[in-house]
Formats: sequence, structure tokens, C-alpha cells
Amino acid sequence: MSSPLRFDRGHTDDLMAFLMAAPSPYHAVAAAAARLEKAGFRKVEETDAWDSTTGGKYVLRGGAIVAWYVPEGVGAHTSFRIVGAHTDSPNLRVKPLPDTGAYGWRQIAVEIYGGTLLNTWLDRDLGLAGRISLRDGTHRLVNIDRPLLRVPQLAVHLDRSANPDGLKLDRQKHMQPIWGLGEVEEGDLIRFVAEEAGVEPDEITGWDLMPHPVEPPAYLGRDRELVAGPRMDNLLSVHAATAALAAVAALPDDELPYIPVLAAFDHEENGSQSDTGADGPLLGTVLERSVFARGGSYEDRARAFAGAVCLSSDTGHAVHPNYAERHDPTHHPVVNGGPILKTNVNMRYATDGGGRAVFAAACEKAGVPWQTFVSNNSMPCGTTIGPITAARHGIRTVDIGVAILSMHSARELCGADDPYLLANSLTAFLTD
Repeated sequence: MSSPLRFDRGHTDDLMAFLMAAPSPYHAVAAAAARLEKAGFRKVEETDAWDSTTGGKYVLRGGAIVAWYVPEGVGAHTSFRIVGAHTDSPNLRVKPLPDTGAYGWRQIAVEIYGGTLLNTWLDRDLGLAGRISLRDGTHRLVNIDRPLLRVPQLAVHLDRSANPDGLKLDRQKHMQPIWGLGEVEEGDLIRFVAEEAGVEPDEITGWDLMPHPVEPPAYLGRDRELVAGPRMDNLLSVHAATAALAAVAALPDDELPYIPVLAAFDHEENGSQSDTGADGPLLGTVLERSVFARGGSYEDRARAFAGAVCLSSDTGHAVHPNYAERHDPTHHPVVNGGPILKTNVNMRYATDGGGRAVFAAACEKAGVPWQTFVSNNSMPCGTTIGPITAARHGIRTVDIGVAILSMHSARELCGADDPYLLANSLTAFLTD
């Protein structure tokens, strides 16, 4: 069976729209849910009893989403095909007491989230997005998508060493954005956010807010063969997985031998240890409840997990033309060369030989080229939700992704063809 996704730039255009709609993990899951709703999926609440009905369902929890499609006629022991990803990106996060400043400047106190490249946040026009928590226990999304904040860099005249010796930034002192002039007023930011959200300030009792670059994604290059944009790590994978799940849900049920699943977690960039992270119970709980809702026993649950496979999809490193010595000398992933298979014998990635075979079969079925990534032995290797998923749930997991440049920058770079190559390989995997 060929992939139902179209092999053209329409997918990449939609990715760019998705990036703009998702300035925070909370917006990312809302955008994914909206696409799944159009494909016929329905939201189920974790606090409700689940039934045995078939079709597409999804659960939202904070900045995480788990969605799955139950075909007609599947047994309680039917295994899962899972695509895992994460919704968070390294950035700046607003502190609990946000109002600060000095010397006539009003500033916002921020904390550094994840391993962000600090210099890439300098001198950018930044908006503010996230969610606010209200007194009645509900949450509301906020997206102030216009120039509001800026982290100003020190002029070279006042730091003559910046160019020859490299820029040195103090995470506490140098990264606080400015947003106006005047005296610092306690509660000023939240009063402003309340006005933007259309609520009274005293209704807001909590917030999870973060600056974001307002510059939209763009094609670049002589032939527009590249895409620059924010939060590709890892919304590129979230978008591809959402498109793949929606595509397979449109197929006849008898073409789906497994239950296809999307699991997009929060907090990967700081270790995944939260109730919405991959190291939390969310995925296992959803899968178990799906088995039990279909009348399954613990034995059925064990069989379903034993036969399951997860593709952990996250961005990886394309070979950098200016720093080729930092890469393995025989493994040079390139942009627009198709998705990458990530390997590490110390299990920083979960891929083994059997997982490689699963991924190779999916790419062959989709007619998609693929590449292999391994770190230079002299460089520390990053990790993903892959090993966590494998160890926590006992599910065979394979680490894959798309090769990019400028990972963890405020604005990253990928090939314009790779997003839909990834989506097609994921679609084939979910149906194989």
C-alpha cells in the first residue's frame, strides 16, 4: 500500500502554519487536537469511564497529548504502533514574580528552560504565550503574537572582547527581556496578560508563560529548498505524527493490523520527569485503559505491550559544513536526504538491529530514503524519550528523526522536503 499523504510541499506549508499556531506546548497540543478533530477523533476525559467504542480518541493533559485509533474488529490483545515525540522546546520561561527592572527600564524576570542557545535569543522581537490558570480551576491559552519583549545585547563598544574571544552570557544577569519604560510595578505583567485574555486580573491564580520569536517560518535558499523556523525541535515531529495518524484513520479498518498511537509529551528538554513527560505514567495508563475498555485482561495487556513498537521521533544533527570535525567521520546525515535512524550502543538512543529492520521496512514501504546518525566518539551523545519509553513500558523503541542545523536555537533550519518524507515513513510504520 502506498502512503496516503501527498508527496509535495503542501505538508511543509502546513508545518509552517503549525509552528506559528504553537508558541507553547499547550498551544501545540491544542493545534494537534484540532487537526485530529477534523479527522473524526474525539476527546475523552481521564476522569470519565472509557467504553469499548471504536474510532479515534485522544487525551489532553497539560502540554501532552496521547491519541489512538481503534479499528473495527480488533481484539483486546491487539498490539500498538506508537509514534512518540515531544512538544517542548528550549526557551525562556516567566518566573513566579515576573516584574523587575532597573535604571528606568521595565523588564520581565525569566528562567532558562532546557539547553537553549542563549545568544540566539538576543535582539529578537518576542511575543508572549502559554496558559493562565483561573480561580475556578480552568485554564486559558494566551498568545500575544506581536513584538512585546526584547533581550538587548551589549554594544561591541562596551565589550571589545565579544568578537575575538566569544560572547559570554550570564544566565541570570544578561537574559532578562525589556518590555517598556518606567518604574517597576508589582503585578504589572499579569494585569497586562489579563487584559489581553479578557479576564479580570484577580481571576488569574497561576501561569505558565514563555516568550517566543514572532518572526514567521520561511523558505530560504536559491531554490527554496530549506526552511527556517522556531521550535522545529520537536514540533516538526509532532506535526508529522499528527498528520500520519489522521491519514491512517482515514483508511479502511481492515488495513490496520495494529492500533496506531500518537504520544507527544512535555518536558523532554529537562529530563521528562513530570506527569506529562515521557518518564511519567501517561502513555502506559492510556494504553492499559484502552485494553481494559475493550474487555481485556492483564494477560491481554501483557500481549499488547509485548507486540508493540514505538518510533521515537526527534530532530537530529545534520552535518555542519563549518564544523564537520564535530561529526562522526563516516556518518554525515544531510538535509533533504530523508529521515535519520539514530543509534548509540550505550543506549542514549533505544535503536537496536531489530528496530533498524522495522524502520527500514517502513521507509521501503513508503518509498522514502533514510540515513543513519551516530555521534563522534569524542563528543557526548544527547538522548530522547526513546530509552525512557523502552525502559518504562517494556516496549521495543526505535529512535529516528529529521536532520537539522542550529538545534536548540531560537530559529532552526531543516530541509523543505524532509518533513513530508518523515510523515510518509510514519504513515507506513503505523499501517505495517
